Amino acid sequence: MLSSLTTPSTDGYRMPAEWEEHSRTWMLWPFRPDVWRENARPAQKAFAEVAAAIARFEPVTVGVLPGLVEEARRMLPPSVEIFPVAYNDAWVRDSGPTFLVQDGGALAGVDWPFNAWGGHYADFAADDALPQSVLSTAGAERYRADLIMEGGALHTDGEGTLLVVEECLLHPSRNPHLSKGEIEERLKRYLNVQTVIWLPYGVEKDETAGHVDNLACFVRPGVVALTWTDDERDPQYARSLAAEQMLLASRDAAGRRLEVHRIHQPGPLFITDTEAATIQPADGSRPRPGGDRLAASYINHYIVNGGVIVPVFDDPQDAPALAKLAELYPERAIVSVSGREILLGGGNVHCITQQQPKSGRQTADDGRTSGL
Repeated sequence: MLSSLTTPSTDGYRMPAEWEEHSRTWMLWPFRPDVWRENARPAQKAFAEVAAAIARFEPVTVGVLPGLVEEARRMLPPSVEIFPVAYNDAWVRDSGPTFLVQDGGALAGVDWPFNAWGGHYADFAADDALPQSVLSTAGAERYRADLIMEGGALHTDGEGTLLVVEECLLHPSRNPHLSKGEIEERLKRYLNVQTVIWLPYGVEKDETAGHVDNLACFVRPGVVALTWTDDERDPQYARSLAAEQMLLASRDAAGRRLEVHRIHQPGPLFITDTEAATIQPADGSRPRPGGDRLAASYINHYIVNGGVIVPVFDDPQDAPALAKLAELYPERAIVSVSGREILLGGGNVHCITQQQPKSGRQTADDGRTSGL
């Protein structure tokens, strides 16, 4: 059911923290040869690995193009559900809905208008329509926002504080007609947050223009993990330092000073000539050159019920990052998955997943209880 006369905040919904209990995780199956190398075969193997890791902790539903269902079924674990649906690419964090809950009550979601991060590909109509399909299947009320936004640009503590990045949200490819204050006001209305902390810059070479989920995330209220490098010659150093200074100078919605933990980035990592040559350019465009820097980050992990799914890169920083995350999430199992193939497409584990929080009741469009 589409709600157009009210907003989530007036109806008592809020965006929960990622560590709050999930009823399931949503994913999408990769297929684009102009995004994923070798006709997406290595990416499909990587996505199946992520789905299997998550399925150890909670149910997983993977949206698959109808013509690819048999292929996906062969590669995915039997416990993973398949949801035939139309979409343009596999970044469900960004094209899918942002789920909301009423404490002890119903499930809803924000349907953000989606424009493929300012037109990274020309046809994004199916991605823009995806939230309606997901929310209808989940039996959740839908709020269509008046703000172009992606889920990877948002991170909350579930207690009224939101992390965002100015470089991303104020980019002219999204909402050039809106001021920073107008964007913040809409975020407060749709996510029911009271404090928005604006970090200046995202991760170097991030194709999203700086999604916060690659840079910084809450690990619990009042505690933030931040991607870091000790190399002052690396452009990421100034970016992470600016974020750290802003975080330390801020207070959350509860009035707390924030505790910030640095997690050193891998690499820097770069796409190889061989990898670049196996990505097919679209519409006659030039292929991606070898040697381009990749926006690799351990912050792009995903919290599940009882666990944390973390990308690793066969890099010397893998072990220290996993150890630090184990310290930050002492009551959760830390599970590493190979992140290289997902990174080549432009994101990582957090970008290809979307949590559906557990709620007290879920009402389908026709008033029946959803089976999901």
